[in-house]
Amino acid sequence: MLPEAFLRRPIAHRALHDVAHGRPENSRAAIRAAVAAGYGIEIDLQPSSDGVPMVFHDYDMARLTGQAGAVAAVPVDELAGRRLLGGDEGVPTLAEVLEIVGGAVPLVIEVKDQDGALGPGVGRLERAAADLLRGYEGPVAVMSFNPHSVEVLAEALPDVPRGLVTCDWAAKDWPLVPEARRQALRAIPDVERLGCDFISHDVRDLQAPRVAEVKAGGRSILCWTVRSPEAEREARKVADQVTFEGYLA
Repeated sequence: MLPEAFLRRPIAHRALHDVAHGRPENSRAAIRAAVAAGYGIEIDLQPSSDGVPMVFHDYDMARLTGQAGAVAAVPVDELAGRRLLGGDEGVPTLAEVLEIVGGAVPLVIEVKDQDGALGPGVGRLERAAADLLRGYEGPVAVMSFNPHSVEVLAEALPDVPRGLVTCDWAAKDWPLVPEARRQALRAIPDVERLGCDFISHDVRDLQAPRVAEVKAGGRSILCWTVRSPEAEREARKVADQVTFEGYLA
């Protein structure tokens, strides 16, 4: 189970973002706003071309910067100058975000899959993030959709809470992942093997029997992404904590 610090206040999805107020998702401004409001923070990691963990959700930069191209093909110095749409800052590094948060609020870090099909072709990003997190003082947890990523993180950071990001693995949401792999992941088979403290499950699928089994096994249930107070009230019938955006939880 997650430490109690992660369960006190809701977790701001990609930090407390609001482009109407100059705070794009996963930006320094959104991080600072979440810290000021006392919310937990969820962020995403993608690698730069030179292996630096960057706080960015998408694989491609088009939606968030207006310039197409893979994050993983751009060096850190250039990413720092790629302005996030709706703000006035470039893409932050994990090191910068850790300095901003400084242990003030819980931080939940999702390592994005680099294999392409949730397979074993991962490790570089996880180990680079672990190198930074070993010196971090404050509540932090790590997670990924890819069980192989969580396995690397468990080896590198055995004392840091870890979890799996989970869902119903519908074909329409995961067109590039083979059906056999999606079917296997749907059963959340790795949570016990990996010694996970939690899962973060799709809020639309919280009634799945396997979620109840995981909770009965003593693991915390987080959920993503809650977008209204009404949805939050419903989610909390199952979930121990919510990851929210678009309103103040």
